[in-house]
Formats: sequence, C-alpha cells, structure tokens
Amino acid sequence: MHLFFSTPIWINQINNHERINTELKNYIYKEKEKNPEGAKKSNINGWHSEEFDLKNENLKNFIAEISKNIGSAIKDMGWDLETQVVKITGMWAIINTKDAFNEKHHHGNSALSAAYYVKAEQDAGNIVFYDPRQANVFHHPTSKEVNKINAQVQSVTPKAGTLVLFPSYLEHKVNPNLSNEDRIVISFNVSLIKKKDLLK
Repeated sequence: MHLFFSTPIWINQINNHERINTELKNYIYKEKEKNPEGAKKSNINGWHSEEFDLKNENLKNFIAEISKNIGSAIKDMGWDLETQVVKITGMWAIINTKDAFNEKHHHGNSALSAAYYVKAEQDAGNIVFYDPRQANVFHHPTSKEVNKINAQVQSVTPKAGTLVLFPSYLEHKVNPNLSNEDRIVISFNVSLIKKKDLLK
C-alpha cells in the first residue's frame, strides 16, 4: 500500500513552555481588559482578540520557540526557501470559557496554520479536523473500525505547551469547553512569500 496526498499534522511540546505560558497569559488577559468585546470570528461565546502586533515584546520568546517548529514543518514539506521567505501573517488569541466553542472553519490565503495551548485543563475541548478530500462527500463505505486511512474526522486533545501545526486548507472546529477553567489558545498563520514580490 502507498499513501498519496497525505495530510500532515505536527504536534509538539515547545521548549520552556511553562515560563512562556506565564508571559502569554498575562499579555492575553491585559489585551482582553483593553478590548472586552473582542472580535467575532468562529468563536461562539468565547473571546477572540484582534490580531497581535508581532513586534510586541511579550511575544518575543514565544515567536522564537515556534519558529523552530515552523522551520521543521517547512523542511518536511520540501518548500523552497531559496526563492521564498517565511512569514507569520497573522496571530491572535482565543479564550473559551465554560461551554464556549469554535465553529467549523479553515484559514484561507496561507500555507500553515496553528493552535498553541497556553492553558488547557481536562475536557477543555478537542480541536477536530475533517477529511479534506472532496471525493469523500460522494461515497464513504461503512468501516468496522476507524483508522488513519478511513477516518472522516480526527481530533487532538489540548495540553498546555502543545503546538499543533497543520495545512491551512484543513477544516477544523473546537469542541465546547466542559471544564471550569478558561481554555486559552494562540492561533497564527504562516505564508511563504516569493522574494521577488518583496522587492516590488
């Protein structure tokens, strides 16, 4: 058997996540105090920040750590870094209080997207990914047991310090937070921009 058109997902604990998460929590809650209404995106009942200023000092250590993971993912994909540069094109935070969730969506106009868990207790709500193959909507035979080949959905249980990187085309949602604690996530998008376009 050969696997064609496989969908990669990278799941890693980042280094120094305890210290970094303390910095991020303080920063995110301060942002919420400044803008308690937040933005309305895929979030239902939760709080969604406006996009972060990536030059903010509070994000410096976090961006340094995730850049290593982004680099590894890009190497796995075999993308050309001689003619393109890697750029984080958007970053924001989501706080899901009890029963809050995120509707099914995808991230357009980017190569990779990510969810990084700043805080996630047990039952805080899995991130759920959907099979991206269009042919899947026409016919899907019943399976005796679900495996990585026939599954129509796959989910990842959040854990503080975990970074989940995935192709931006992959549709996903977040299940309701059933815990009594906030579920805090930073999401971001990554693009590869042609060097010649930066000169225009």
